[in-house]
This record gives sequence, structure tokens and C-alpha cells, in this order.
Amino acid sequence: MNVAIISDTHIPSRAHSIPAWARRRVSEADHVIHAGDFDSTKALADVREFASRLTAVGGNMDPRGLDLPDVRTVRLGGVTFVVTHGTGNRRDYEHRVARIVDDQDVDGPVVGVAGHTHELLDTTVDGVRLLNPGSVTGAAPAQAATMLTAEASDGELDVTVHRE
Repeated sequence: MNVAIISDTHIPSRAHSIPAWARRRVSEADHVIHAGDFDSTKALADVREFASRLTAVGGNMDPRGLDLPDVRTVRLGGVTFVVTHGTGNRRDYEHRVARIVDDQDVDGPVVGVAGHTHELLDTTVDGVRLLNPGSVTGAAPAQAATMLTAEASDGELDVTVHRE
């Protein structure tokens, strides 16, 4: 299963739109994960329009009207993705996200997906693999527009970084 992983669109406060190269990857994916900070109802509606299936959470910059949960889980290709924004201090970000993943008490292969920092991340913390796709629009403080795609199959996950 081809999974597009994006976050931190920040439309319209810091960017005008998701770049065409990223929109294409999102529309081609079997499932899309967005780790929060859409920034507007229009940004959420746009992602929903070109994503075949979407799992999304709210971020600290999202309006309350989006009514998105803080944490969601979705099982794709035998891997459970625990999605959260990661809101809070950068200092303990990775351990905080790993605790959120652990708190979900999921059996089998699991990976945490979070945004918030606008920094690409693929690491293991406290035995939990964590992914952060950065900002798909390159919203500050990001240095470039980035996203991840993942091929999930039989509980295995192969992740690729894409950048503008």
C-alpha cells in the first residue's frame, strides 16, 4: 500500500498552496496521512479533494471548526500508524511523541507520525519508530517543502523522502 505522509500545510498563514509535485504524490497514494496544522477549513477541504482516503489530526494552529482529533490510528499494509501533531516544546518532542504511540497499546508493527517541528525525521526513540514529514509547503521554519511516502506491506515499511 502506497501511503503519502504530509503535515504543516499552514495555508493561508504561511503558504498559498501545496506544491504541484506534492499534490501529485498525494493524489496517487492509496492513503494519505496528515499530521496537522492545515491552518484553515479550505486547506483541509483541498487535501480531502485530492486524497483518495485520509487520516488526519488537528494541530496547534488549526481552527476549532476543523473538529479533528489529537490522535488517530490507522492500520495500512499490516503496519499501524499512530498519528498526532506533536504539539509542545521542541526539547522533549521525540520522547513525547513516542509516549503517545506507546499509550495506544497497539499490537504488531507500529510507527508514530507527527509534525509540528517542520523538520524531517525518521528515527527510533524508546523502541518506537517516529516519522515527521516536515512541512509539505516549506512553511517557516522549514528550509524546503518536504513529504514522505511509505510502502507498507506485510508489516514492513519502506519510507522515501521527497523534497522540492
